[in-house]
Amino acid sequence: MLEKNDIKSLDRQFVLPTYARFDAELVGGKGSELVGADGKKYIDMGSGIGVNIFGAADPEWVSAVTAQLGRLQHSSNLYYTSPGVLLAKLLCEKTGFGKVFFSNSGAEANECAVKAARKYAAEKRNIASPVIATLSGSFHGRTLTTLAATGQDKFHKDFQPLTPGFIHIAPNDPEAAASLEKIPDLAAVMFECVQGEGGVIPLEKDFVAALVRLREKTGCLLICDEVQCGNGRTGTLYAYEHFGFMPDVVSTAKGLGGGLPIGATMMTDEVASVFSPGDHGSTFGANPVCCAGALNVISRIDGALLKSVREKSSKIFSALSGARGVKSVSGMGLMIGVETERKASDMLKDCMEGGVLCLTAKTKLRLLPPLNIPDALLDRALGVIIDCCGRGIC
Repeated sequence: MLEKNDIKSLDRQFVLPTYARFDAELVGGKGSELVGADGKKYIDMGSGIGVNIFGAADPEWVSAVTAQLGRLQHSSNLYYTSPGVLLAKLLCEKTGFGKVFFSNSGAEANECAVKAARKYAAEKRNIASPVIATLSGSFHGRTLTTLAATGQDKFHKDFQPLTPGFIHIAPNDPEAAASLEKIPDLAAVMFECVQGEGGVIPLEKDFVAALVRLREKTGCLLICDEVQCGNGRTGTLYAYEHFGFMPDVVSTAKGLGGGLPIGATMMTDEVASVFSPGDHGSTFGANPVCCAGALNVISRIDGALLKSVREKSSKIFSALSGARGVKSVSGMGLMIGVETERKASDMLKDCMEGGVLCLTAKTKLRLLPPLNIPDALLDRALGVIIDCCGRGIC
């Protein structure tokens, strides 16, 4: 086995330097605890940025994946395989959508959503140059098109020209939503119900209601980006359920696969009707091993788990709100942002030293623990986080 310093040296030598890595090499784990190469144990409050929603090496998930791996690891989409079909059926039954397209990531799921909106606008509404509105502070991916959709200028620098056809409006501003009526070529509004990379900021109900009214008046589509906030993360299967409306298109990924790369774009039958063979595709989309893992994940997100997510969320909000050094707590379910008086980067370092792995979102500490994190581990993690928040604060 390579020494940690060898891994770091090889990483610097051969891996494109696009990540500011922490000084830890993870080699294993079980559930909500991870293990470093030096044997140190960490409580996982990030779950691989919301991916490992049942933690590391979950036995049921591992069994489902390895069983499929022993049968067939891949087939092109020229042939039928059951895991993807069964997963699509389950997603549609649980949500009410009509059709699903599978891809490899959240960015690809959002690319499909954009293509759906543009094709629907052209075929159903005779719009030649469709416009898609997104929100300032949003994050929709790192392809050129999803960067254009992302409402943060810092992600646009150095990658111009981006895909045209996107505008951005202020979130949680009903008047800004209503102003979109003036755009005759408006094809869709794309938004996260909880902005993740934008600071773990939930949308307000009156703003979402304004978007629903906009759809009724203009015929534009509403696209929910549930890449991070979906799959049980906010205490409902998908976050839009908190707001009492049905989107036209939903994209998701991250927690869907439980640790394997898969994205999904769900759409109503009306939107799906514009697609024909050859209009879209993905070599690895609906990979049977990834779909077997996702099928296991979605089948286990039930009422009892979602109730537990909401209860754990209440515990975190209660413990952190008003704690020394904490300025605010935001988010929904187990997608939580903590604004601290200390720098988020310093918080991350101290939490890691204390055996807790967290994330950041802009100036906030971001918490995305496994949905089934045991209460005992959650309590220990909160103790470390609260201690780190209060360090040096009078």
